[in-house]
Amino acid sequence: MYEYKYVETSLGGFFSSATHRETIDENARAGWRLVQVLPTNYNGHGKPTAYEIIFERPIQK
Repeated sequence: MYEYKYVETSLGGFFSSATHRETIDENARAGWRLVQVLPTNYNGHGKPTAYEIIFERPIQK
């Protein structure tokens, strides 16, 4: 059995930096495994602007 964690992130923009790599590395060190990156928000041109990173790990007994 697994537990899941959902983390919102962006790929950055004109005034902000991307944080997805740091988010993945930080959670991997905590024992979470990357499952999927899912776009959750789009701009007016259809380009994804926000993402949900989905992690899993075995449930600790």
